[in-house]
Amino acid sequence: REEGRISVVAGARRETTESMPTTRRCTTRLSASLAFLLSLTGTVNHAAAGAAFFFAAPGAGSTPTSSSSPARLSSRPPRIATTARRPLAPALSAVSDDEDDDGKPTDFSDVGFVLLAGGTGSRMKASMPKQYLTLKGRPVLHHSLDLFLERLPAYAEENGVGGPPLVVLVMDPKYQPEYQPIVDKYDGKLAFANPGEERQGSVENGLAKLVELGGGGCTYVAVHDSARPLVTIAEVCDVVDDAKECGAAVLGVPCKATIKESEDGSTVLRTIPRARLWEVHTPQVIKIDTLQRGFEKVAKEGLEVTDDVSIVEALGEPVKLTLGEYTNLKITTPEDMDVATAILEDRKDVKVTQLI
Repeated sequence: REEGRISVVAGARRETTESMPTTRRCTTRLSASLAFLLSLTGTVNHAAAGAAFFFAAPGAGSTPTSSSSPARLSSRPPRIATTARRPLAPALSAVSDDEDDDGKPTDFSDVGFVLLAGGTGSRMKASMPKQYLTLKGRPVLHHSLDLFLERLPAYAEENGVGGPPLVVLVMDPKYQPEYQPIVDKYDGKLAFANPGEERQGSVENGLAKLVELGGGGCTYVAVHDSARPLVTIAEVCDVVDDAKECGAAVLGVPCKATIKESEDGSTVLRTIPRARLWEVHTPQVIKIDTLQRGFEKVAKEGLEVTDDVSIVEALGEPVKLTLGEYTNLKITTPEDMDVATAILEDRKDVKVTQLI
């Protein structure tokens, strides 16, 4: 994609494509529409980039081959939540099946959120980190901020339950001054933490800030990647409910692509059975004391972990697989922005608040 000019609107950076030739813009839009339609039929797996995978046999209580800890499948019925949704109040846009199995709405009063926004996004080939690029009129990061600071509290108020007490935004210090007005607006509900050298360090810093400011009010932490701006309230409710039942839960979807293993990067070693593969998303929700114990073990033994629930696996404790949606893609390449835009166009009832 040709480099567009950079402008500053409402305190957030925005990359435009005004310098792109008209034919190129039309081709990009057509490609996005085709990619979106094909993804719904399972022809392409647009969410595969940057994903983690679980090995899990079909059915509840299956054991992943990548860990000694049991990975459990959520007992919730499968949902294909892309277009067919029941009518909702405006504040609960894009919510479907947002009550747990016993009919009770999800209570977030003991769940703190850590939102990771410290990445550089080198694969985007853009002039700024991907979380600050504009997606449907708002920076990518703002879609998650709006969900945790506006839409989830509105859901909680509508259903008579508690909303999230605190959101910790893990962000590079050089961008924090631009977001200080938002932190001031949500005083006591939003706070900064600095990123670590790797994802694990960023999560650990965010967790420490959550514990410091939460005053013991948070029992669970939900870690979310800001590069996943399309997660729905329904998905968040489901994974939180499962974590409260099991101690740890992760959103995921059965893998659609055929996966080959290679030792040298040029020849196929074997084909991994697809029926046991799960593509793992965020949020990943874990009991705080469990994650703290996991960090201690990882540091003591020098273990390498790729995502948050891997730390729970290292403890040998169960992690529940919560069935999510294929639309919860991770923005990794320029093409992902096109697909995400197409998905948001389909969600006409979802309005993202202008945070500043």
